[in-house]
Amino acid sequence: MTVAALPVPPRVTYARLRATDPARWSAAALAWRRWAALAGVLGDEFGPLADRLRAAWSGAAADAAVARLGVLRRRLALFRLLCWRADQVLSEFAAALVRARALLDRARATALATHQVITEAGTVEPGPAAPELAAALRLADTADHGAATRLAELAVTATAPAATDRPGCTASPAQVRQWWAGLSPAERLWMLGDEPAAVAGLNGIPVADRDLANRLLLAERRAYLTRTGGDRDTLRGLDRLAARLEDDRVPRAYLMGLDVSGDGRAVIALGDPDRAANVLTHVPGMTADLASLGGELTRAERVAARAGELGPDAATSSVLWLDYDAPDFLDEAWSARQATAGASGLQRFQEGLRATHDGPEARQTVLGHSYGSLVVGKAAAAGLDADRVVFVGSPGVGVDAAEQLRLPAGQVFASTSASDPIQWLAVSPGTMVRNLAIGLPGAALAGPADDLWFGHNPNDPGFGARVFGSQWDAGHLGYWEPGRPALDALATITLGGTP
Repeated sequence: MTVAALPVPPRVTYARLRATDPARWSAAALAWRRWAALAGVLGDEFGPLADRLRAAWSGAAADAAVARLGVLRRRLALFRLLCWRADQVLSEFAAALVRARALLDRARATALATHQVITEAGTVEPGPAAPELAAALRLADTADHGAATRLAELAVTATAPAATDRPGCTASPAQVRQWWAGLSPAERLWMLGDEPAAVAGLNGIPVADRDLANRLLLAERRAYLTRTGGDRDTLRGLDRLAARLEDDRVPRAYLMGLDVSGDGRAVIALGDPDRAANVLTHVPGMTADLASLGGELTRAERVAARAGELGPDAATSSVLWLDYDAPDFLDEAWSARQATAGASGLQRFQEGLRATHDGPEARQTVLGHSYGSLVVGKAAAAGLDADRVVFVGSPGVGVDAAEQLRLPAGQVFASTSASDPIQWLAVSPGTMVRNLAIGLPGAALAGPADDLWFGHNPNDPGFGARVFGSQWDAGHLGYWEPGRPALDALATITLGGTP
């Protein structure tokens, strides 16, 4: 019998990977997250304390004391940024180890099924298990090296950047990325701690950096709304968002954008899209806002989790893009106005994901659900930086054929469940008149309409999309139910496959 030694660097061995518990690294990341939360509580005390000092004390000594409190508060903010950075690194390392362990389990199962032997030294005879084992060790080794390098970069001191031209409001994400890369690590840390609002929403700033800035802003905005008696639904949404950001679930959440005006908006990535091979952007539909954030985030998270199970060899990130004013009522949903406005923001966001990505280009998929499919359709018709798009439960996407979307042939996918009422409720005016004439039950028996309110039904073969099956009882929100065909199809598409 010939036994082949695997060409893997000695940093990670078979024995070490087999004994590694990713949960311990997740726990370490959570500990740093909690240190950041504690520092935030302490920092919040300094504001009221300074106000009380000024009310009771005046003069040079009082001014010096208040200034000193400001310095301490700023240092706590910088401490929080470094804690969150350590949390990011350890969380991504833990997620990579989860995928490496999944590949290792596959290799061991293959070895058992094919009567191969993996020795304690990590050698195996040539056969099906060998490449799987090599992939597991290679993934773990790459993650280990990357985490060590990133942790070593935390020893920086914030320094105010030199007086250089900052990107204007018309700068492209690529130009923003170039400006940010031109700053030193110390200057970037200063910007994040002292001017988080200036970078938190900029497309072209790396996701991990935007996350740090937005976490600082989230705490400030929650405190402000609480103090001023802000909208209760918005506050509840922010509380749920903060809870998700602080919990120990994998993948880690990255807060890429936040706006508390109106119904509220947020952009949240599950796993770092800048370091993922597959990135899914989930665009929700009607009534989506901060108050409904939990359900939308769960749907995005399920696709990422299932993709990780089906394809553990490459990282997958799922992004909830709730950065447009989704319709609240039917009279708003009958108009394409809000979708048109949202489409330009989605175009810029996708361009930003491409500009900040580390390493080889990611496979970018954009999914639009319900009215969100119209947002995606409008963006794709004008030019969207995506490799493929998916329309789910769509009322029409603004065009009458897949070829009108500026995407490669065969990269448009669609599905509508047989029980989804949108295919009978969001029909074109002509079809609506016909349905009223024959009665809605009769219309339902005749099948879904080819012509919907916003164009040709993308689920109809004549549209030209690749139609994939969904469970018949999905309704309008059940496409993401675990263990059902639609979720597997969405994960497969995100991984670059065809369901």
